[in-house]
Amino acid sequence: MAFHIVLNRPMDLAAIAKSAEEGLNPGNSMAELQRELGARVHDGSDVRPDWLDKSIGKLTRMSPLWWAIARKLRREVRPGDAIFCTGEDVGLPVAALCGGAADVHVTIMNHSVDSRKKQLALTLLRARNRVSVFFAVSKHQVSFLRRYLQLGEDRVKFVWDQTDTQFFTPGPVSPDKARPLVMSVGLERRDYSTLAAATADLDIDVKISGYSADTRVLSRAFPATLPENMTRKFYSWPELRQLYRDADVVVVSLFPNTYAAGVQGFMEALSSGRPVVVTGTEGLKGYLEDGGPVRLVAPGDAIAMKKAITGLIAEAANAPSMSDQAISLAQERHSCEGYVSTIASTLRALTVGAEKR
Repeated sequence: MAFHIVLNRPMDLAAIAKSAEEGLNPGNSMAELQRELGARVHDGSDVRPDWLDKSIGKLTRMSPLWWAIARKLRREVRPGDAIFCTGEDVGLPVAALCGGAADVHVTIMNHSVDSRKKQLALTLLRARNRVSVFFAVSKHQVSFLRRYLQLGEDRVKFVWDQTDTQFFTPGPVSPDKARPLVMSVGLERRDYSTLAAATADLDIDVKISGYSADTRVLSRAFPATLPENMTRKFYSWPELRQLYRDADVVVVSLFPNTYAAGVQGFMEALSSGRPVVVTGTEGLKGYLEDGGPVRLVAPGDAIAMKKAITGLIAEAANAPSMSDQAISLAQERHSCEGYVSTIASTLRALTVGAEKR
């Protein structure tokens, strides 16, 4: 009996873990899960897609690398083994090729599976019968999977998403900070046009950590012209941690969506002890409770966003209390340790008795 972790691309988990120990970046949950379970990691670094992988990839509109990983894994798994796939992208090919084997347990962390394309893949690849447990960090995605696949709580499990609460921590403010600072991070489903409209006439700095070489991604996220008080650039991990510490308010401004877009910035802000203004979306239901360190606004509502931002800045006297609440929430719900423990215990439960056979 063995445990396997499947990633959708090559990733040097050992190097990430080493630099995390040096404080250069957050730890990686899959490095922790590997250590917890003594698992083998399959990331495609040792395979090269051949003509068959490319043909299947073209037919299914999935990366040939994912099929190559799945084919190699099929040759290596044994009865009683448990597999954790970090996403449905590589997870569905793994389930298709490995999930039919006797006593091989495939589990998948699902991120956004309610699109028509993903629904078709779930059906054609017979995921219901080949996946032992579906995980998701969005309650909307959990509800969809239970309804669409007609499965119960034992087969579709909600898991709070995680961040490294030991890396993202409160700390001293930069000595050159001149005025209130609002910050935000990320590009996925981000609506920085609303944030710009909410803050353009305020006497504050607005800093965005969001960089991409894809101009289409940037044009969807940002207004055509940034206000004078708004800047965006790439921040290294230590720089990003300091940006959170400097922020008076963190804003997670989103377009409507049904998956957990924006959750990473939300968790990192809480872990850093910062108050958060966040767009209430279907995908984040369950994460967001208006009050304390969190303020909710409707999608595209610049007036409400402005009011929430200025209100939190004005409540500077309550900052220590809100900071404590934010940190407590992050540690209780969003620690990497809790996330890894939940997944590891599920995988172990699937393999109970395998070592006796």
